[in-house]
Amino acid sequence: MASLINALAENCPVLVQQLGDDFFRAMAAEFIRQHPPTSPVLAGYGARLPAWLADFPPLAEWPWLADLTQLELLCIEALHAADGKPARGAEPTLSADSTLRLHPSLRLFSSPFAVFSLWAAHQQDPAPTELDPWRPEQVLLFRYQDDVRLIAIDAAELRFIRALQAERPLTHALAAALAQDAQFDARPALRRLHHYGLILCVSGRQEK
Repeated sequence: MASLINALAENCPVLVQQLGDDFFRAMAAEFIRQHPPTSPVLAGYGARLPAWLADFPPLAEWPWLADLTQLELLCIEALHAADGKPARGAEPTLSADSTLRLHPSLRLFSSPFAVFSLWAAHQQDPAPTELDPWRPEQVLLFRYQDDVRLIAIDAAELRFIRALQAERPLTHALAAALAQDAQFDARPALRRLHHYGLILCVSGRQEK
C-alpha cells in the first residue's frame, strides 16, 4: 500500500501540497482500496483519480482539486509521450488549406477553475496562501528539452490549436477560434508552436 501511495504522491505533488501529506495519504489509501492498479507500471497509475475526487464527499467544497489532479496527470502523459522531429527552418507562411502535424506530447486542458494559476503558485516556495480558484482557465502543455512546459492560453487559442491538432485545415482552425473571439489573431499562437518545436510538418499549399 505504501508504495502505491508514494506513486500517487509522485504523480500529483501539487495535490499533496493542497491537501497536506496526512490527509493525502489517508485519501490515497481509500482510493487504492477501491481502484487497485491493473499494471505493474506505476508511472501512469491514478488515471481514475480525478473522477474519483470529484465524487469524494470530504472534498465537495474544493471541486477544483479534481481538475488540478487531471492537469498533473496530463503532465505525466506529456513527459512520457512519443517523440517527434520538429520541422526545420524558418516559420512557414501558411495558406488557408494548410494542415499541421503537431508534436505527440502536446496536450490541451480547459477547466472552469483556475487550475493553471493553482499549479503555478505551487511551483513557488512558499506557495501563496490566497488564490481565487473560481475562474476558468485553459492550458497548453508539452514536453520541451526533457521537461514539461505549461502555458496559460485563452479559450480561442485553445480551440485554434485543438483544430490544428486534429489536422483540420488552417481556415477551419481560424473559424473555430473566431467563433470564440472575433478579435483572435493566430500569429502569436503559430509563432509559439514553431518556437517550441511543436510543428512537425506542414501539408497543403504554402504561400511563397
